Amino acid sequence: MKTILIILISFSILNFISAQGNEDSVIVKQPKQNEIKTLFGDEDVSNGGYGAFTIGYSEIENLDAIIIGGRGAWIIGHWFALGFGGAGFFNDIHYDNTLDQNVNLSGGYGGLLMEPIILPWFPVHISLPVLFGAGGIAYVTGYETDMNDMPPANVEDATSFVILEPGAELEINIVKFFRLSLGASYRFTSVINLYDTSTFPLNGWAGNITLKFGKF
Repeated sequence: MKTILIILISFSILNFISAQGNEDSVIVKQPKQNEIKTLFGDEDVSNGGYGAFTIGYSEIENLDAIIIGGRGAWIIGHWFALGFGGAGFFNDIHYDNTLDQNVNLSGGYGGLLMEPIILPWFPVHISLPVLFGAGGIAYVTGYETDMNDMPPANVEDATSFVILEPGAELEINIVKFFRLSLGASYRFTSVINLYDTSTFPLNGWAGNITLKFGKF
């Protein structure tokens, strides 16, 4: 009987020591009382940035138009870019019977750029740039077909507008510092009051090619 009692006591002691060891092994590191928490956790977040050149095609007032622009953005954690973008545009020169002159629409816009990047570590992935800003558009005359006798362009009418331009781009990682993007976007603007022009001449689709250089 005494032997059995000694065995039971020994087993209980060993079991207690084992439980204490397991308890120590699962202790979770408690956060410091004054430690600031972030959405990205406690680890350092990778930061980068890029500059970009864009050329695109669209239709403005049912005429072919060229759009040339640029971007600059800070990349946070590889998956989100925040910065600024802008573009200039002009549509085909055409004849205005009332003014008896060649005319076109031209202008530009710029503003805040927000760009989520989906699966950026893949060689081919998607980005979703959204630009919100403001710009101006002008009804310009004075173009001549004879380039040797071309008077300076004259702005007949001009106005400003607010613009929202969401887009989607297929990005290709060419090398570490260079990405090529093929994309499309849609422009939404506020009402535009301009001579001999529709209310929303800029609303519509655009296709573009973008060259991005930076640390991604």
